[in-house]
Amino acid sequence: MPKFPVDAPKQRVVKSPGILGFKMIREREHISREQINSDGTKTSLTMPNHLKIKVSTLRTICIQSGISRDDFLDAYEKT
Repeated sequence: MPKFPVDAPKQRVVKSPGILGFKMIREREHISREQINSDGTKTSLTMPNHLKIKVSTLRTICIQSGISRDDFLDAYEKT
């Protein structure tokens, strides 16, 4: 199983959910993104606005948003 990048750059991490269909809501102290699901519900995603994102935070982002590790890493590699 591929591993999450250590101290990933914020720009790549922020773009990855965008590739998976999350739209930017706001960017201040935290970055908020949202995805509208096929059944009309919304999935929220909040991540810190730091220059580097830690591995544990990446795991939490994936759990919070329901993104699988492989899907996230595929999107991350595309950025």
